[in-house]
Amino acid sequence: MNADTIDRPLVCVAARSEEDEHKRRLDLLVRRLPRRLQIAVRWLLRPSARWVRIPAGLLLIAGGFLAILPIFGLWMLPLGVVLLAEDVPPLRRATGRVLAWIERRHPNWMGL
Repeated sequence: MNADTIDRPLVCVAARSEEDEHKRRLDLLVRRLPRRLQIAVRWLLRPSARWVRIPAGLLLIAGGFLAILPIFGLWMLPLGVVLLAEDVPPLRRATGRVLAWIERRHPNWMGL
């Protein structure tokens, strides 16, 4: 056994823990939503809902840019980014960093 095979499991464990932290932080935010919206967001975050999540994320982002209209609002933009981040790795890393920052600087936003 060489040093490379010993190091590989450690990298996998670190990546797994990052993913677990991302899911934990996202779950904390989802818990802050009204019950009906929680159910919808949890359904969208399931891996099998990818075919709905990507168009929903794109539509929410587009709606966020239309915030000057009465029905649309800026709240749609971050929600769309979070939904897209589940399927786009660079966005997922960026979202993970933002969630970590929110948890450190504004724990009350996550219900802590």
